[in-house]
Amino acid sequence: MSAISPAATSRQVASRTRFAIVALLFVTGVVNYLDRTNLSLTANSLSNELQIDSVTMGWVFSAFGWTYTILQLPGGWLADRVHPRVLYPLAIGVWSIATLSLGFVGGIATLFVLRLLVGAFESPSYIMNNRIVTTWFPERERASTIGIYTSAQYVGLGFLTPVLVWTESAFGWRSVFFITGALGVLMMLIWAAFYRDPAKFRGTNAAEIELIREGGGIPDLSRRIETKRDGEGFSWADFRIVLGRRKLWGIYIGQFCYLASANFFLTWFPTYLVKFRHLDFLKAGFYAAVPFLAGFAGVIFSGFLSDALLRRGSTLETSRKVPVLVGIGLSVMIIGAQFVDRPAAIIAFLAIAFFGTGMASITWSYVSALAPERLIGLTGGVFNFFGGASSVVIPIAIGYLVQGGDFTPALALCAGLAVVAALSYIVLVGRMERVEE
Repeated sequence: MSAISPAATSRQVASRTRFAIVALLFVTGVVNYLDRTNLSLTANSLSNELQIDSVTMGWVFSAFGWTYTILQLPGGWLADRVHPRVLYPLAIGVWSIATLSLGFVGGIATLFVLRLLVGAFESPSYIMNNRIVTTWFPERERASTIGIYTSAQYVGLGFLTPVLVWTESAFGWRSVFFITGALGVLMMLIWAAFYRDPAKFRGTNAAEIELIREGGGIPDLSRRIETKRDGEGFSWADFRIVLGRRKLWGIYIGQFCYLASANFFLTWFPTYLVKFRHLDFLKAGFYAAVPFLAGFAGVIFSGFLSDALLRRGSTLETSRKVPVLVGIGLSVMIIGAQFVDRPAAIIAFLAIAFFGTGMASITWSYVSALAPERLIGLTGGVFNFFGGASSVVIPIAIGYLVQGGDFTPALALCAGLAVVAALSYIVLVGRMERVEE
């Protein structure tokens, strides 16, 4: 790259290889969330065969979140030091093999341990995604990029839920783990062969690298991190920085609270339809697809709306906060599902709520915009720690709240925490500007 003169760079048409990176992140996200949520699709059959009650099932649902949450901080530290080309394939490979192994479980203990393992090795994935997006994309494309790869969780669940439900019905619940685990192993091989930084990625020219840099991206982020750290190891001072800023606490608290609704959908939702609203299992699979597709639409709409507002002159604060706050407002509609009886009306309320949850999910753009440059990975780790804590607390809380057969307190919890999330983004985050060390 250094052999190309500035004049030559200015005459070049920028390549668009960064969009191949979007595709890679998107497909990885589909696999990530299928492996994360396949337990929810099999929960009814699995719990019947293994004789698991609702409280115990809540703890099993939360197992993923325990290690996912605990390892966010080490994961963020690793993401700042180990190149994604090395760390990502390793993580995908281990969590996929653990997923495959779930197809062989014969008891609660093995089930719980394997879910802990899946959570452990999925823990650095979204932190690495954020590092990759900061490396590859200018600020004006960042929210839409985050929206695209975040939408993968809803696309996979929306389009593939009916397929996996049919697979379970035809071949048994174990087949779901075999299929989703095998997809992960394939993704590991693709990632190892494909990913490089911009300067080493085949087809990326100097004009595209300059476009990324001028737009606020950091195409040489790996080199900068290595230079700034200069062999430096673990430092408590870094933690004091990322845990000592009000703005960052605003996004941490917001992430925990807004994800309450998402964690309902990713764990208890199919069980809610079948066991608590008495829908037929196969019909429930198709009904369940609708809110996930609505979530997909919400993520895509939010990401492109946010970047469009920024390009048209809105401040970074307005363009990032408006879609998130509107989405959180819509997610409160989840409580309405408890006050209707027709399946179509139930799904309508849940679809509106999940559309809103999807809109709010571009909050990773806050990490890119607010985190200290040297500590993007660690900030992302703390941020995702709070998101992971939500995935631990919410499934367990729902398990206890629904013991009497009434889901109203559980959905009210999700709606109430959404309000807290909105207040956190408004009051604590304030202006969208990078935190100084």
